[in-house]
Amino acid sequence: MTRPHPGNALSAVEDPVAPGCSPLRDCLHCSVRHLAVCSALAPDEVLALERVTVSQPLPLGATLARGGEPRHHVYTLTAGALRLVRTLADGRRQISGFVLPGDYLGLSGSDHHRYDIEAIADSRVCRVALPQMKDLRARFPHLERKLLQRACQELDAAQDAALALGRLQPAEKLADFLLRLAAREARLGGDGQRVTLPMGRGDIADHLGLTMETVSRTFTKLRQQGLIALPHLNTVEILDEDALRQLSADETY
Repeated sequence: MTRPHPGNALSAVEDPVAPGCSPLRDCLHCSVRHLAVCSALAPDEVLALERVTVSQPLPLGATLARGGEPRHHVYTLTAGALRLVRTLADGRRQISGFVLPGDYLGLSGSDHHRYDIEAIADSRVCRVALPQMKDLRARFPHLERKLLQRACQELDAAQDAALALGRLQPAEKLADFLLRLAAREARLGGDGQRVTLPMGRGDIADHLGLTMETVSRTFTKLRQQGLIALPHLNTVEILDEDALRQLSADETY
């Protein structure tokens, strides 16, 4: 069980610590705190979060949750990468999105998981039971406001993704995808010109509604046009950001 701070009882049922998990120790020095919803909490308030948070490892290929299972926890990804997968009735796979460090999993009105949540790299999440998060939201209204802000951002991202999926040209979709990843790398402290791809070409294809062959050809096309370089299979260097923006027809990055 997670251990409450001496002299303080938890107001919600404690969350059991599964094998391989451990109580969170130092949220203030987390490398992705500035991207996470817990950034809304003051240093003294973070202690309340630490008391109810469990750090859970997820090795490559592990499944955090299955679509249709009851939701018991919310999660913040602190390392690695996850994918949100839904399998259609005919067996086709749709990846609705990728979860990157600092992202929050739990903004849903459903009592059940809507997607399979799978690790596409060795990953780690901070896990909080739903009753405990509800208690924190009631105690700290600024955390509630931060979650509302995140929900609005996710709605904007979903609308942008719908627009990207409706485009006819694969190069537009891929340019849009790369620019969004580059913007995220910049928020993590990078220069935004070198993008790491934790997902494979097949994952990108299933996310953008393309075939893997089309994704590979489009990467090659962008490289031949001098817009990107591909020093490694999972690394993209952006050489002409303005041209990529013009191709994606989006100036919001």
